[in-house]
Amino acid sequence: MITTTIWSMKSSRYAPPRPIAQYGAGVRAENQADMEEDELRTANAAEDAAQAEKADEAAILEAGKQIGSGGVVAFPTETVYGLGADARSTAAVERIFQAKGRPSDNPLIVHISDRGQLADFVADWNELASRLMDRFWPGPLTIVLPVREGAVSERVTAGLDTVAVRMPDHEVALRLIAAAQCPVAAPSANRSGRPSPTLASHVAEDLSGYIDGIVDGGATGVGLESTVIEIVSDDTVRILRPGGVTAEQLGEIAGCVLDEEDEKTEATKDIKPEDALSALSEVGVSTEAGVPARLGVSSKDGMPAQVGVSSKDGVPTEVGVSSEDGVPTEAGVSSKDGMPAQVGVSSGTGDAAVVLQETQAPRSPGMKYTHYAPRGSMLLVEGEPSAVQAYINRQLAEANARGVKTGVLTYDEHIAEYQDAHLALACGSLGELESAARQLYAVLREFDACEVEAIWAEACSRAGIGQALMNRLTKAAGHRIVRV
Repeated sequence: MITTTIWSMKSSRYAPPRPIAQYGAGVRAENQADMEEDELRTANAAEDAAQAEKADEAAILEAGKQIGSGGVVAFPTETVYGLGADARSTAAVERIFQAKGRPSDNPLIVHISDRGQLADFVADWNELASRLMDRFWPGPLTIVLPVREGAVSERVTAGLDTVAVRMPDHEVALRLIAAAQCPVAAPSANRSGRPSPTLASHVAEDLSGYIDGIVDGGATGVGLESTVIEIVSDDTVRILRPGGVTAEQLGEIAGCVLDEEDEKTEATKDIKPEDALSALSEVGVSTEAGVPARLGVSSKDGMPAQVGVSSKDGVPTEVGVSSEDGVPTEAGVSSKDGMPAQVGVSSGTGDAAVVLQETQAPRSPGMKYTHYAPRGSMLLVEGEPSAVQAYINRQLAEANARGVKTGVLTYDEHIAEYQDAHLALACGSLGELESAARQLYAVLREFDACEVEAIWAEACSRAGIGQALMNRLTKAAGHRIVRV
């Protein structure tokens, strides 16, 4: 364990504005004394703001020097908090993998503060890539480009001949990268497989004692990670991971937008409930109650076992660590060969099909393993709202009868439908999925804080930002989807 320094931004530009005078803009003071007091408070506030800005600059410079000298520092972006290290240093990048418990074949995104940095480590890019940068940088778009040989650590590229690059749209991030004087490799600042952090407190919860520092810049904005694309041709891009930039927005620049999600859907196999029973026994899900489960759940009775406790001998194990060799693993990943285990969920009532989705080798972050997952087991339910609500309520009744602490992840419009859940949380409105995206990870962490064991999540529209939201919900559920 190491000491983790917290640098808190003081300036009002990174925090909710504070009132600086007794009277708001456009309100006239009643007398001269009030006017003089107002002017004094304004002057004092301006002085405080200048001092705060100076303190912030010193903190950012210190954090940047930490990264430039081989340290690992978490910092805010407009999407989620990132965990940054010098992308050129294998030793520094390895510290990211160690802190996160991240599989080594998962590439990292390199963050820059100026497009002039691209030529240092990117071999080439075409005119379409330039137009996308013009439109969306700085912003939540990551572009996979040919890497210049030897320019960044192979741990960043996972041995591929490409590198994922973006320029974040957050002043703290841009200033920090500039202060580091190097390209900064930065995945999300959480333990691998856990919900991504949208607050500095989330980072501290997962990584305090494992990293050198955290720059606290307040809440992030988009709340979901960046969109990752690869350039297919002079007019075509392929979305590898949906995110803050939508397919519709990309289509305004590229002539053709291919979607990795759509291509994978073609290979998705719908399993009839009666055919899925053999798959269920492999992942420890009860075929009697249909209660979703992850590792550490008994396959005999479907009751959740204590988190991090071996189901064989009750010996405590570290979450995400193989009890055989101590090697970090992710939920749903075999501790024998590191390959994702097959997952599935019984429909319980026989009126829902189970979808088992296949995985592919990752060409970008967020493609291969279970991600964004709460500690409790989670199942995504898709269909007409009335059918989804009826299904979830039946499952709640069965799980509650078995003594399972239950949760439902829903939306503002449906929150009243789940009175039997121990904890029902709305991540936002179906009419404004941007708000749901911003709050999703915080809601998943709230289920953890309340020690919820089984979670049913409602699906949403895949239009616009809904595509990214559904991607994260699907991964959080370990690709376990029941269609009703």
